[in-house]
Amino acid sequence: MLNASRLAEFERNGFIKGDVVLSDAEVERLREELDCVMAGESVKKPVLNHNMREEEADNLYKGMKKSVSDKVVQIVNIWMASDAYLQHAAHPVICEEIAQLCKTDTVRVWHDQIQYKPPITGGPTPWHQDHPLWPILQPADLVSAWVALDDAVIENGCMWMVPGSHKWGDQQKYLASTEDFKPYHKQPDLLPAEAVVEAVPFEIKKGQVGYHHSLTWHGSPHNKSELKRRAIAVHYMPGHTRYEPTSKHPMLPYVTVEKGELMEGEHFPIVYSTLYK
Repeated sequence: MLNASRLAEFERNGFIKGDVVLSDAEVERLREELDCVMAGESVKKPVLNHNMREEEADNLYKGMKKSVSDKVVQIVNIWMASDAYLQHAAHPVICEEIAQLCKTDTVRVWHDQIQYKPPITGGPTPWHQDHPLWPILQPADLVSAWVALDDAVIENGCMWMVPGSHKWGDQQKYLASTEDFKPYHKQPDLLPAEAVVEAVPFEIKKGQVGYHHSLTWHGSPHNKSELKRRAIAVHYMPGHTRYEPTSKHPMLPYVTVEKGELMEGEHFPIVYSTLYK
């Protein structure tokens, strides 16, 4: 459970580091399951299993196939393909702390996401906010739990965060990066006068959890080291999250509720509720 100081830190910055929540054996089991799913060998399948960098290149070149030399493996909803990852999504410490951060008595899984940056060729993840990329959910009260399956350090492309940016609203279309991966805003006059766009590294140890708000600016540069950088992020939504579609999303086919209703259903399982205590 997070104390008042940690909760205040999250309110101020939009992210905090939690404790080491997985043992070495638990990390190894998730690594083995990841290898199986990445190779397409699991009986059940995730929603997505692809190289994000190829898709980004396709979008940039308007559908023209453009090969890229770097790679970021993204797997969406690995919990649907692996019981080990389903158990991880329901981790009691993580889910209790998510409930605190979301200020809710009920926590559901929105979806999970593996991002694997292989050694040397691991590509960047551009500066972004999560919630604007999830255009079927409101309000923007979701919090993610990012657990490292390898030490995530500056050398292998750890995440970077911009403190306080979760308070600046939806700025997704204005986010950009310098050549040395510093974030900047294309129209800074749209930011609050007190906003300071300055990123800090978010280094996380193997098995440790880090939490960030769905509006916090974050990204990660290339992995040019000899180290792997594997992680599992579970994006959690508080019980008051509604289905409010404005565009498409990979999870849209799994939605069974009507517009304006609470987002619920078998593909968005409850993993914490005070009703069960």
